[in-house]
Amino acid sequence: MPDASPIAIRQLLAEDTGPMRQLLRVFGDVFDEPQTYAARQPGDGYLKGLLDGDSFIALAAFAEGEVVGGLAAYLLRKFEQERSEIHVYDLAVSAAHRRRGIATGLFERLKTIAAARGVYLIFVQADYGDDPAIALYTKLGVREEVLHFDIEVT
Repeated sequence: MPDASPIAIRQLLAEDTGPMRQLLRVFGDVFDEPQTYAARQPGDGYLKGLLDGDSFIALAAFAEGEVVGGLAAYLLRKFEQERSEIHVYDLAVSAAHRRRGIATGLFERLKTIAAARGVYLIFVQADYGDDPAIALYTKLGVREEVLHFDIEVT
């Protein structure tokens, strides 16, 4: 049975390096990639700069003062027109807190931030087989079939 404690969703700011580190642990746990998200976390100065900038958005969902979910997104300034898009890069909710509308609430909060910044579109990708994510994103937006390629630098 899901936890029934109230959920608060808020944007993380420069002074929120502790909650940002909690969010990184949630990502590592949910994605089963603790090495990626926890083994080499950036220093506080880096996180403060990231959270204080205008090109990165971190939202966290709190239950009883602990981060139980969140999202990380990037604001992309476009070149073809004077407009911006937001790319949701990571979204996760701890297993014990799923099915409570947290992911939808995170998107609703992001939409408010996007509207305030004059953003015209939010986009997110999902992996084939991630049926819960695909169902959520289908509920929230229009599905497009695309191919994604990772191109290594070295």
